[in-house]
Amino acid sequence: MCIRDRYMGNLLKNKVMGKFLKPGRIVVVLNGRFAGRKGIIVKNYDEGTKERRFGHCLVVGINRYPRKVTKRMNQKKIDKRTRVKPFIRYINYNHLMPTRYQVTGDLDFKNIVPEEKLGKPEERAEVRKSLSVYLKDRYRNLPAAKGPNDKSTHTRFFFKKLRF
Repeated sequence: MCIRDRYMGNLLKNKVMGKFLKPGRIVVVLNGRFAGRKGIIVKNYDEGTKERRFGHCLVVGINRYPRKVTKRMNQKKIDKRTRVKPFIRYINYNHLMPTRYQVTGDLDFKNIVPEEKLGKPEERAEVRKSLSVYLKDRYRNLPAAKGPNDKSTHTRFFFKKLRF
């Protein structure tokens, strides 16, 4: 072991990794049925729970993204194309990739996604429907982007399909 390794070892012992997977962070799901889909962290469990003994978080995301709308389309077609199909899922930290985007006040899911209702399938479907209405409304009322540093671009990123 050389002197540089000892020095770097002492530096690394004193450093604590910062937490960046916080509520409001936009993430990309890497594994499973929703792989490649974007989501927003609603609540995180760093130490795990009794059912899931690993670090995970509750993620709300978009399974089917809204499609492009033009001026020539009538209202019925616009309604159909701006539908959003959401998903609600507990996902392991290893299966998430955080992005640089974070939505703070724009999208608040605390009241819409209560954890008590996620146990039964009927209640979960009800929450998903209310979430779909909420996301559709937020997508339709997106403010125009003022510049590259505008916070509304973070919300716009969430509603756009990931191209890869």
